Amino acid sequence: MGKEQLGVLNALDAAKTQWYHFTAIVIAGMGFFTDAYDLFSISLVTKLLGRIYYYTEGQKSPGTLPISVNAAVNGVALCGTLAGQLFFGWLGDKLGRKSVYGVTLILMLVCSTASGLSFGRHAGGVMATLCFFRFWLGFGIGGDYPLSATIMSEYANKRTRGAFIAAVFAMQGFGILAGGVVSLFVSGLFNKWYPAPAFQQNGIITGSRSTVPQADYVWRIILMFGALPASLTYYWRMKMPETARYTALVAKNAKQAATDMARVLHVDIEPEEDKVTRIVDDRANSFGLFSGEFVQRHGLHLLGTTTCWFLVDVAYYSQNLSQKDIFTNVGWLPSASKMNAIYEVYKIARAQTIIALCGTIPGYWFTVALIDKMGRFKIQLMGFSCMTICMFALAIPYNHWKDHSHTGFVIIYALTFFFANFGPNATTFVVPAEIFPARLRSTCHGLSAATGKAGAIVGAFGILYASQSPDKSQNGGYPAGIGMKNTLIVLGCVNALGIFFTFFVPEAKGKSLEEITGEDETENGDVEMPQAHPSRANYL
Repeated sequence: MGKEQLGVLNALDAAKTQWYHFTAIVIAGMGFFTDAYDLFSISLVTKLLGRIYYYTEGQKSPGTLPISVNAAVNGVALCGTLAGQLFFGWLGDKLGRKSVYGVTLILMLVCSTASGLSFGRHAGGVMATLCFFRFWLGFGIGGDYPLSATIMSEYANKRTRGAFIAAVFAMQGFGILAGGVVSLFVSGLFNKWYPAPAFQQNGIITGSRSTVPQADYVWRIILMFGALPASLTYYWRMKMPETARYTALVAKNAKQAATDMARVLHVDIEPEEDKVTRIVDDRANSFGLFSGEFVQRHGLHLLGTTTCWFLVDVAYYSQNLSQKDIFTNVGWLPSASKMNAIYEVYKIARAQTIIALCGTIPGYWFTVALIDKMGRFKIQLMGFSCMTICMFALAIPYNHWKDHSHTGFVIIYALTFFFANFGPNATTFVVPAEIFPARLRSTCHGLSAATGKAGAIVGAFGILYASQSPDKSQNGGYPAGIGMKNTLIVLGCVNALGIFFTFFVPEAKGKSLEEITGEDETENGDVEMPQAHPSRANYL
């Protein structure tokens, strides 16, 4: 089989790291900053929502969200994200990456603002409108996953492509950190300006709800802040040219691809229209997503990317969205009866900020620094393995951590975030943007990401129920679950499964996208299938 590569794509693969690479990282990365802020900031304010809207006068304990409402508020954005990943992933291959890139940002901007303006005559009405706006917020966030990953992979050179895609995703860490910092700042100010009377009596609630009316502004301001970073990057996102790989290999416009990249790279590039026609129209490069040819070439790869992303998100999102409950269970946070409502937001935000600084952010940037040296396969395998060990280390002596060593629990808990991000949480985002053909790249990334969000929904809903105490009398009316200890054991088993499915994913380090997918091949012989990681045969 002959190999034929376009000059414009060769120029991109061989380009030195320059200013446009960093510009693309910031433009795409600010979308992920916003994504993480919007998705995870809700976990900081759910307890406050319960105190404000589900407290009745004379109640001895602070109000709490009913578990069905809690699950909906936490999980509805994930449902929207799943739908957005499928829809915008498909649309990105049909209309082009840039054509729909601004739509996702507008959705995030409008729905972040609207979430903070949620309204209703009673608690149910407020929660319903909040869930409505957060679904469409998630829909916009979902579109950012396949589009940002695909755009970055198609802009990057082959030597540092992994680091550039991972750097875009690493902006999630700063988004999570920003959620904690903004919540600390807002709750700190409101707690100073509007102290609750009951809290001034040693912080003990004595029959009053210990929630001042101004607390209703706190959660609204925190959620609305997510609109700011989205608005700052819209102009620059619209200024980006379409990627050359889409323009040449999908839209078949060699002249436009050469013109766009010549302006970006500051070099002269020959359009090569005849070569584009030969490559794109060749039978070996024209199979569809549901064809036998796709299954033969990429079926195992898609199984690997979807399953690994599903498994890591079950663990990752359940930890992120329920960490406030975990910290309360092990005694790192005081019980709600010992804090006023706004101060509780402050304490939860402080815990999330510490975890983000010590575990989440370092993990992301270790991946950025090492992914093009170690490779995707090794990092993902190591991450799943270490997460498994950490989960069992938390679960087996759970009662010891709970009763005797809160600090030890938090350290190991932070390590699970570190190895998630220096591991499968980052690599599952990177790999689907590299190993599928240009005409299917955004769609396959969207499918992989959507399967991951299905795992996140399992984590947000299923783990929330499962982590409840087996004794219903201890759950405040919540359904009985298997308890936190057994839930952590389940999550350890989930991560162990991820080790197995990692062997279905090929290594893309140091190769051009066309070399990985076979798009530089013309039909002169048998199809040369891209292989899964060579070690897979030794384990299956």
